Amino acid sequence: MVRKGFHRSRYQRYTGGPDPLAPPVDLREALEEIGDDVMAGVSPTRALREFLRRGTSDMRGLDKLREQVNRRRQELLKNRNLDGTFTEIRELLDRAVLEERKQLARDLDDDARFKEMQIGSLPASTAQAVEELSEYDWRSPQAREDYEKIKDLLGRELLDQRFAGMKEALEGATEQDRERISEMLKDLNRLLDAHNRGEDTTQQFDEFMNAHGEYFPENPQSTEELIDSLAQRAAAAQQFYNSLTPEQRAELDQLAQQAFGSPDLMNQLAQMDSALRQARPQLGWGEGQDFSGDQQMGLGQGAAALRDISELEALSEQLSQQYAGAQMEDIDIDALERQLGDQAGVDARTLAELEKALSEQGFFDRTSDGQLRLSPKAMRQLGESIFKDIADQLSGRGDRQTRRSGALGEPTGATREWAFGDTDPWDVTRTVSNSVLRTISESPEPSRVVSQMSREGVHIDVRDVEVADTEARTQAAVVLLVDTSFSMEMEGRWTPMKRTAIALNHLISTRFRSDELHLIAFGRYARSIDIAELTGLQPRMEQGTNLHHALLLAQRHLRRFPNAQPVVLVVTDGEPTAHLDPSGEPFFFYPPHPQTIALTVRELDHVARYGAQVTFFRLGEDPGLAQFMDQIARRIGGRVVAPDVDGLGAAVVGDYLRSRRGRRR
Repeated sequence: MVRKGFHRSRYQRYTGGPDPLAPPVDLREALEEIGDDVMAGVSPTRALREFLRRGTSDMRGLDKLREQVNRRRQELLKNRNLDGTFTEIRELLDRAVLEERKQLARDLDDDARFKEMQIGSLPASTAQAVEELSEYDWRSPQAREDYEKIKDLLGRELLDQRFAGMKEALEGATEQDRERISEMLKDLNRLLDAHNRGEDTTQQFDEFMNAHGEYFPENPQSTEELIDSLAQRAAAAQQFYNSLTPEQRAELDQLAQQAFGSPDLMNQLAQMDSALRQARPQLGWGEGQDFSGDQQMGLGQGAAALRDISELEALSEQLSQQYAGAQMEDIDIDALERQLGDQAGVDARTLAELEKALSEQGFFDRTSDGQLRLSPKAMRQLGESIFKDIADQLSGRGDRQTRRSGALGEPTGATREWAFGDTDPWDVTRTVSNSVLRTISESPEPSRVVSQMSREGVHIDVRDVEVADTEARTQAAVVLLVDTSFSMEMEGRWTPMKRTAIALNHLISTRFRSDELHLIAFGRYARSIDIAELTGLQPRMEQGTNLHHALLLAQRHLRRFPNAQPVVLVVTDGEPTAHLDPSGEPFFFYPPHPQTIALTVRELDHVARYGAQVTFFRLGEDPGLAQFMDQIARRIGGRVVAPDVDGLGAAVVGDYLRSRRGRRR
């Protein structure tokens, strides 16, 4: 028994374009890849473009889409030839002549002998033979029918070049159908002429579409849209014509006069082409393509293939994004879907949305000199991603939760009433107890309240909340000195150095906001630098490791916070080879000059007198650097860490966290 109103539903993959239920584009992966390129010294603008070109593992980039577009274009050129219509006409002509000869052989009159001579002396040229037979009085009904098919085929092919689907739609067309086509062409030419004179009106377009809209499945909404559609097909038809051999062009010109048994069709199409060329002169009217292969095409198919090729060439240029003023919005998504399928359109649309979202959501801003750079918002997200990677290294596994790790002091075991601005964790037991006691004390019927709480639960008021009390920590003045000499780039340490600085900056700015971080970059000379500038800093052919100058700048920061615990972290891959001379100019000499070493050691002694915790992160296997750092560490009570380049970030962040554990008050 079938239940009334029961409906069976079927579910399948959505194929109507972009998934309407798809989540918004995820910017994290894009930002990470762009950030990696920026840290490697690529400009943000170029990094964004390179990301769009590469795409992701789940989404084709512009290069992949362009490669597929170019491959499809080559396939169209390779696998097609333009002999289809000529071959079909020749077959119809040969069949008509054969049937006529059979009939004439059966007829015994003198006129039949004359016609045999006429048939036997036909020119070898298909077009000339068709033209000579235009006035021939056929005796065989089958021969006459085959010959009429030639004229009908030519008319349908010529129309199919310019109006989609005409070849099939007009198969077996009556004289009345042909008259309607002729009337449509006359009205169309009047509309095009009025448009080119600037005299067309919306009413004229509407009247035309009401009368002849069936011939335009694209359903244009204005004269401009109608012209765009027609001009592309007409230009493709002209390209098709240009692609023929001179002999084929001559034959086509002769054959075209026989289309539908009258030159009127060709005259109207020529008038239409002229008006369209005037309206859209920028289309490739004078160019052709060389076809090869064994898949024969007719006139309409050839024009359609050339239109596809023209569209593919335009897509290739749009996807290259190499021309002046190129934008993702230039890509014709509809054309891309026509040529490569719906998923290609989804990929291109997603890339455009990524670019738009990165710009509109404030991930880029401009410096005073007009250069694009990663914004503070982008730096926060990039820092969070890099810090998570480093935290995973520190934990030894990927499941460590770091959001609250190290953010507070050790619990004292006591609790206190919550105050506005407190971020300490709630003491749940004390909070619930306070709520129960308050509710009972404020109720005139305690027993009833207890019964009600057992049914409905406890209602907590802000007055009930108590938080866990923790030990306070002292403020720290942290200075991170990073080597930016060219050897850091040459040895592959440039990007790891930047990732380390970004991770430490993120940790301090989000978890330990009472600490003050200062960044100093040092090569031949040193300078204070903010994290965004360091992220986009490009390597330079600069010799010199001026740790002396960097330490002078570090002491300025330490003096600004006299009550803070000083922490100095030095990342370098070379011995000090430069210092500031009395004039303030950098002095460079290799191997390290004794004066450079002496001045650098003096400033390290000054830093030590501040009570600073100094840690050197030695990169590489330079024995001279190892000996220098070991001696200095013993001299000032510092530490030397020699991580591999991939472990630099974890080493620096881990050392900073250890220094915090030693600063409880």
